[in-house]
Amino acid sequence: MTIQVAVLAFPGVQLLDIAGPADVFMEAARQLNDARAYRVQIIGTESGPFKSSSGLYVTPDATLQSFRGSIDTLLVAGSPDTDVITENSTRDAWLKKRAKSVRRIGSVCTGALILGMAGLLEGKRITTHWSSAEKLAAMFPQTEVDPDCIYLRDGNLYTSAGVTAGMDLALAMVEEDHGRELALKVAREMVMFVKRPGGQSQFSSHLAAQHTEGSTIGQIQAYVLANLRADLSVPQLAERARMSERSFARTFKAESGSTPASFVEAARLDQARRLIEEQSQPLKRIAQLCGFSNLDAMRKAFMRRISIGPAEYRRRFASKE
Repeated sequence: MTIQVAVLAFPGVQLLDIAGPADVFMEAARQLNDARAYRVQIIGTESGPFKSSSGLYVTPDATLQSFRGSIDTLLVAGSPDTDVITENSTRDAWLKKRAKSVRRIGSVCTGALILGMAGLLEGKRITTHWSSAEKLAAMFPQTEVDPDCIYLRDGNLYTSAGVTAGMDLALAMVEEDHGRELALKVAREMVMFVKRPGGQSQFSSHLAAQHTEGSTIGQIQAYVLANLRADLSVPQLAERARMSERSFARTFKAESGSTPASFVEAARLDQARRLIEEQSQPLKRIAQLCGFSNLDAMRKAFMRRISIGPAEYRRRFASKE
């Protein structure tokens, strides 16, 4: 059986939003030794060729008007220039109609804006490129936008973060279709993670802290980053912020998008990753330096967030110099 994949594209589209997922699906077909396992088509909002955001041209296989046939998986590509993503009644009506018959519908990067314009995001939990998360949340207030996830599934709706995250999403779909063993083979061949470490902040708690810089919560985050070995429990941090524990936890979540405990763990893990990559100290010592209660606590944090332990992480990513 051939899984029919269609990617909706438009002038100004991000080329990798199309090519990235397409290559994942076709590599899966190659690994299956079945060229017909997946068929990927580009559907244009207009006939091509039209220019992508990189200046390269895209020639659609069909347009909204000319496309005939069934679709199993429908993805909407995005663009780094969200100004080119505008209301389009023909496109939106086509998406609404197709959404009723496809097994999966989703977006890559800012393609989520198009799904929103078509009325397909209401009541859904989704993600998009981190730089467009606030815009999307403001445009579609009935949608829960998670700015840090690499990809999300809500029912048959799939959304991914920016650009290369579309490949992560496609790989997850391959795993759904054919199992983890094939996904691992595709990931190895394409030099990808089966599950990419961390979220859009790329494990950088420093980057996450920039969103609250200057506020009381921002000051607490800066303190956490500079004092990883300290007692960073909610009671201690709330006292430092001069708030009640309940108010502190609520304000922290509202301003940063994560709980205090999650931020602390991410900060410690971020530092542990850097030390493992750059130094040859024993893992037990690194756990101590990063504020973990013991090596097992650090190992659990690694497994929880990136699905590999610190020893395996060192094997893969430590500097060989």
